[in-house]
Amino acid sequence: MKPFFIAALICGFGSVTASGQWQQQAVKSDADFRGLCAVSPDVAWASGTKGNVARTTDGGKTWAVGTVPGADTLDFRDVEAFGADTAYLLSAGPGEDSRIYKTTDGGKTWKLQFKNAEPKAFFDAVAFWDERHGIALSDPAAGKFLLIATDDGGATWTPLPEKSRPAAMTNEGCFAASGTCLVTRGENDVWFCTGGAKAARVFRSADRGKSWEVSETPLLAGVESGGVFSIAFRDRDHGVIVGGDYRKPDATEATAAVTADGGKMWKPIEKPLPFRSGVAWAKDRWVAVGTSGSDVSSDGATWKPLDREKYNSVAFTPTGDGWAVGPKGRVAKFVRTDE
Repeated sequence: MKPFFIAALICGFGSVTASGQWQQQAVKSDADFRGLCAVSPDVAWASGTKGNVARTTDGGKTWAVGTVPGADTLDFRDVEAFGADTAYLLSAGPGEDSRIYKTTDGGKTWKLQFKNAEPKAFFDAVAFWDERHGIALSDPAAGKFLLIATDDGGATWTPLPEKSRPAAMTNEGCFAASGTCLVTRGENDVWFCTGGAKAARVFRSADRGKSWEVSETPLLAGVESGGVFSIAFRDRDHGVIVGGDYRKPDATEATAAVTADGGKMWKPIEKPLPFRSGVAWAKDRWVAVGTSGSDVSSDGATWKPLDREKYNSVAFTPTGDGWAVGPKGRVAKFVRTDE
């Protein structure tokens, strides 16, 4: 989205006591990081402003930082990786500033795979079902959300057919705040979340974007800077959305909700969080982050504060290893304190 560029429902979420803390990591970069991908306990990638991309292959003990050649003015809002060597970067911006790059040698070289040619498009995020099949999301163009897909590892990116492009409401768009407004799961499922319009919504597809269903959510709506910023799922049914108004980072009005039916219905949490731009499932708990701090939850409905540092995005591996990233090169690793 362009303005951001500058009791039945919760059953089954789990009941373990969730606790942890962040361990700040040394990264030689002053970029604002928003893209993040936790691949394994050893490997993670981060991306951000000034064409910066960072990678660790030793669990965060050291981070290598580089700049994609010819992209030092771009803002990489999302990164998706498959191991230490293969990764995709998506830059968000108007027109040709929206691009997708790929590396297969750990970031030594990057190949430009896609450069947006639609003047009204503004790409927000990219996600993959597997190494060959992926999808990328743009704000609406001509009244419909623009989505492109690949089935050959990014060698070609093709717009979804006109009939597969869901219609947008007036002023509706997606927030390129953390690379998590678009998520995939399993072999065919995909969701994306929106804001800026009279309702904050979640779109869902069970056939890789060929057809879509949409649900309104109880999150903040009716303002350009408010809505759903991030969506995550523990399994196909149980998920959490977070957001609010990024211009009011401490406000707690309608900032989070849970689902137990794959996103058809959303129930607001009883004790709201401050604005949060990223949420992730961490093996046995949820973690949410934003510019006013971070929180942890065992059930998605009740949350415990972790800290008050500024973060933009959070990501975890299936084994529960995770990181958060934020402004001025901030990278932190999640350390569990209840094990």
